[in-house]
Amino acid sequence: MSTVTCSNERYDITCDWLAGQQSQMVESLKTLVNIDSNSYDKAGTDAVADVIVEWLEADGIAVTRTPRPDAGDILEAWLEGDGSDASAGHVLMMGHRDTVFPTGTVAERGYTQQGEIGYGPGVADMKSGLVLNIFVLRALKRLAPLPFPVRALFTADEEIGSRDGTAFIREAASGARAVLNAEPGRISGNVVTGRKGGAAFLIEVTGKAAHSGVSHADGASAIEALARKIVRLHALTDYESGVTTNVGLIEGGVSRNTVAPAATAQLDTRFVTNEQRANLLAAIETIIAEEEVPGTQATIRQTSGFLPMEPAMSEALFARYRVQAEKLGFSVGGEFTGGCSDAGTTASLGIPTLCGTGPVGAKMHTDDEYCRLETFVPRAQAVAATILDLAADASPK
Repeated sequence: MSTVTCSNERYDITCDWLAGQQSQMVESLKTLVNIDSNSYDKAGTDAVADVIVEWLEADGIAVTRTPRPDAGDILEAWLEGDGSDASAGHVLMMGHRDTVFPTGTVAERGYTQQGEIGYGPGVADMKSGLVLNIFVLRALKRLAPLPFPVRALFTADEEIGSRDGTAFIREAASGARAVLNAEPGRISGNVVTGRKGGAAFLIEVTGKAAHSGVSHADGASAIEALARKIVRLHALTDYESGVTTNVGLIEGGVSRNTVAPAATAQLDTRFVTNEQRANLLAAIETIIAEEEVPGTQATIRQTSGFLPMEPAMSEALFARYRVQAEKLGFSVGGEFTGGCSDAGTTASLGIPTLCGTGPVGAKMHTDDEYCRLETFVPRAQAVAATILDLAADASPK
């Protein structure tokens, strides 16, 4: 990707400053990747937060840190606007500090680089996106205040469903005019304009134990009841509409020759729209409530979930981003993905949302995960230019 000068003074200052930050972006990425920050590792995700706070405060950017007892602390940074268009809302950039990799991974395989490719745990998903958002904030800090505030949220549990972070995302997004979520750009170079939602559930079935040879008829098999339910749950999958259900883990029973008194299953669901979500969850509840085997009973509990990012919520913001990308010398398309992200939360609030605005990466959640480092500057410029374009709309004519 090439970089060019933006079209007016504010664009010039912002894009020219970012154009000179490639090496610092890569060094910052190396620093963050070399900190273990699994979702369940509070000390690790908080160590990433410590570094981010240090960087932002060194540039005079305000940061608030909300301590969390059972998850990584929540960080929010912001640039105040001049108040001339605050009523139409702020712009929110988002990113998560946690990764899927267990604590100790960095000691085994920390950050490495081969040419313009960076490797390491979380290098694409999404520590490169965190760096991008930080540098966009730093670039905008060098300008006179925009007509509206710019906020950036750094959460710590997205990889396990944002169970703690969702409430903070909703608060930070409330009243926003646009949300830019710096999940990794697609390997095609595209951004994400639509995502499936997803919900995970724990199903628990109880029955009655009995000796399978002596008193089989006295038992009520929780495993049989669960098996019957699984068949019905899987039948809810509809590839044409994009709805899928998958029981990926089951446990149960006491011994081979005992009618099983208990069984559990973990269910994953995916859907494209909020309407599909409501219909699917109602159908699941009906299946769980029915007594498949006399003497058994089942319960279900949602353990995590993401709302869908419906493509209609990204359309206008993507069009704006695409124009800015073209001015900067690169073409970009929009992609739909079955993976979930926090962008679904903001899109489902009715806020224009664009996802995948981070640097381009691939093979996320694997030992081969990588980030294309040459995409750092142009994609940071595109995010900054999109925010400035929103500001141009808001400025007095």
